[in-house]
Amino acid sequence: MAIATVNGTLLHYRLQGSADRPTVVLSNSLGTDMSMWDDLAYSLASRFQVLRYDTRGHGASKSPAGPYTLKLLGRDVLALLDTLGIGRAHFVGLSMGGAIGQWLGVHAPQRLERLVLANTAARIGSLDGWRARAAAVRASGMEEIAAGSPGRWFTPAFVGAQPELVRAMQAVLLRTDPEGYAACCDALAGADLRAAVAAIPVPTLVIAGAFDPVTTADDARFLQQAIPGSTLAEVPASHLSNLEAPELFAETVHAFLDA
Repeated sequence: MAIATVNGTLLHYRLQGSADRPTVVLSNSLGTDMSMWDDLAYSLASRFQVLRYDTRGHGASKSPAGPYTLKLLGRDVLALLDTLGIGRAHFVGLSMGGAIGQWLGVHAPQRLERLVLANTAARIGSLDGWRARAAAVRASGMEEIAAGSPGRWFTPAFVGAQPELVRAMQAVLLRTDPEGYAACCDALAGADLRAAVAAIPVPTLVIAGAFDPVTTADDARFLQQAIPGSTLAEVPASHLSNLEAPELFAETVHAFLDA
């Protein structure tokens, strides 16, 4: 386990691949950890140096006291790159990770080569919705959130076909620190990039899940239309599209990063 002290916290990270190759950063969704990227990371490591990390409040990273903001989560990435001596990198983020990627694209484009925004939105959910979820987790823990996660993350067909993977992801969510999860909900509650994403100057790919009820295909189209020169790809999956359609997701990311 590799741990870096960055931006006032401890972040768990993993590097794969040769350091003399371009770096790709993989950023996890809310309630998951870096293990969600296992397949893609091993695939990319043949061509890139792959940097995965657990967002603060998740996985083996620490959960310092809040408040958390999207700016704070974005600065965590920049501090980790600085600590590891990485000047510029590709960035692939899904859901919350995609929101972090948008913040980096607006506020630190000089650190990015190419940007992949998967199953995300310029405004994810609503202020009241995130505040209610944060309050529920602080009051009652992760059990209720974990119980409802398959319906948010996957299509019913995938849940029936891949029960072991679904249970494994639920287990990750159950192990997530409730306060860290709630603090990230607070960060998403305050995150609205709808008026800002048009300023992203780096080459950007937006990936939508055709059946995603959380960050919809319409949300993806908004991003693609707002970010100059960006492209849109749709995969037949729900919210965790990299897990539900792993081969197509990987092919799409490889093609974009290699362009």
